[in-house]
Amino acid sequence: MHFFDSAQIAALLSTYGYGLVLAVVALESAGLPLPGETVLISAAIYAGATHNMAIAGVIAAAAAGAILGDNIGFWIGREAGPPILERFGDLVGIDARRRKLGQYLFRRYGGAIVFFGRFVAFLRAFAALLAGVNRLEPLRFFVFNAAGGIAWATIFGLGTYALGSSFHKIAGPFGIAMLVLALAAIVLGWRFYRRHEERLLDEAERAINAQGAV
Repeated sequence: MHFFDSAQIAALLSTYGYGLVLAVVALESAGLPLPGETVLISAAIYAGATHNMAIAGVIAAAAAGAILGDNIGFWIGREAGPPILERFGDLVGIDARRRKLGQYLFRRYGGAIVFFGRFVAFLRAFAALLAGVNRLEPLRFFVFNAAGGIAWATIFGLGTYALGSSFHKIAGPFGIAMLVLALAAIVLGWRFYRRHEERLLDEAERAINAQGAV
């Protein structure tokens, strides 16, 4: 959801500079519907066209915002998510066994979800929150989150700076392709889960009980 067009963002960048990039990316990463990627691309275009901002600063601000916002979302999910699920999870079909399955899957694949989620519009806002709810280890989360944030900011920042405003012609289809792949993975994963539900639940319960909750 975009509340500002490119001209408005450029005007804001001329006033608030790196602080705007950091704040918008951080708030989007924490779960608010703000155009973090659009601000990063606009800032890189602005830096290349006016040289009033350094591209290294743009990338650093975006990466810092991504890491900061994701950590806020992670700790909100980690502290508030489990009590809410314990109280209301059964009402929406997320019982204790399914909560253990979520933790089990994040222990196995959580790093990849956090890293690649940075490149997918929907997951960019919620991957950190889900990682917290599903008790991904904090250090592991931080490592993959930092790597994803730095990679995302560098690829989109340098790509836009090098190619100018035409980068959105590449970034748009890339984002759509990543979203389609993510949706396909969700659908296929759901079908696999429905076919093997009991086995996966039993496997997750044994693993979580053996390792203990984080």
